[in-house]
Amino acid sequence: MQQQHRIIVLGAGYSGAIAAGRLAKRLRREDVALTLVNAEPDFVERVRMHQLAVGQELRPRPFSEMFAGTGVALKYAKVTGIDADRRTVTVAGAESTEELAYDTLVYALGSGWSTQGVPGADEHAHEIADRSGALRLRERLASLAAGQPVVVVGGGLTGLEAATEIAEARPDLDVTLAARGELGDWLSPKGRTHVRKVFDGLGITVHEHSAVTEVAPDRVTTADGASLPSAATVWTTGFAVHPIAGATTLEVSGTGRIVVDATMRSLSHPDVYAIGDAALVAGPGDKPLRMSCASGVPTAWQAADAIAARLTGTKVPKTPIRYFNQCISLGRKEGLIQYVTADDRARNAALTGRLAAVYKEVICKGAAWGVAHPTLGAPARRRPIVRTGPRPAPVTGTPATAQAAEQG
Repeated sequence: MQQQHRIIVLGAGYSGAIAAGRLAKRLRREDVALTLVNAEPDFVERVRMHQLAVGQELRPRPFSEMFAGTGVALKYAKVTGIDADRRTVTVAGAESTEELAYDTLVYALGSGWSTQGVPGADEHAHEIADRSGALRLRERLASLAAGQPVVVVGGGLTGLEAATEIAEARPDLDVTLAARGELGDWLSPKGRTHVRKVFDGLGITVHEHSAVTEVAPDRVTTADGASLPSAATVWTTGFAVHPIAGATTLEVSGTGRIVVDATMRSLSHPDVYAIGDAALVAGPGDKPLRMSCASGVPTAWQAADAIAARLTGTKVPKTPIRYFNQCISLGRKEGLIQYVTADDRARNAALTGRLAAVYKEVICKGAAWGVAHPTLGAPARRRPIVRTGPRPAPVTGTPATAQAAEQG
């Protein structure tokens, strides 16, 4: 009897969970042993962490229910190491550490918050990049008395959402946003105007061109020497990928993202695929895709379909990945849908107000639904593996322009 092809998916965020579910829909169960490794037993809606932080309850989404009857084996453990040359993964569970062998690896460990080396940020700031961080901030915000100051550091999408969510849920707090540039400077004029209107309506103080250089327990300091009082500092200046890939022989970029081709296949190790935030993917204009759910979902589709095609001897799909809009919640009653070009630059068109808030909520619900329905409800045919053969040859054609763009 032929041995099953062992596929291991590391990480069960949007990208990893979708890839595992989609592979299960594409390949015959008797041909593959498909394992999904994740530290937590429940799916985390990362795009809602600002809501969790202010006390809103999110619907539980246990993986045991999500993957029931799919053939996906769940292993709740923390990934501690990868040997890409021996094709093994080391994981630590509740009771023991073990080594798992794979034939194909899907790396989807994603990203976490990045303090960018700012003194005091690690010790004194809060993050909302994951559930544990959001829950710690939730506890801190709940302990604050009326009138106490909260400073959100970072003027990107996460910063806008965090500041407005906190100000709406706790109008008794003094909320401030410190941004390195101008408020919403990447948005269209209509988008920027709407963001300022919402911030003014919620009473949020904005410090523009104010890079934070130090975080203390009760304040933050900016590059121009200003001192902003803060009883709770929320850090949203960007993300950093999981460091494990950088400790392997996999080819990675200067920021630790795995360099892949158009099918999400590692350029140095063809039996490894990287998706989501962990992958350096060349998008339209050879610009690297930004770390986001909007990038992660299509990379998961692409990788799963490419793996299934190569294993079953069918044509490998290569669907270009592009952007359509940026969906920003500004509290529960306001939102902004900024329409963008294929390479993520703002167009003049934007949807604002209550309708935009509803639109964003539909997108969030749709993203979670898509994890449980990885083929988007379309019928799927499980094909048999028709060739195993030797290990695949190295892939050629590195996306050098994307790597150069990322490294500046």
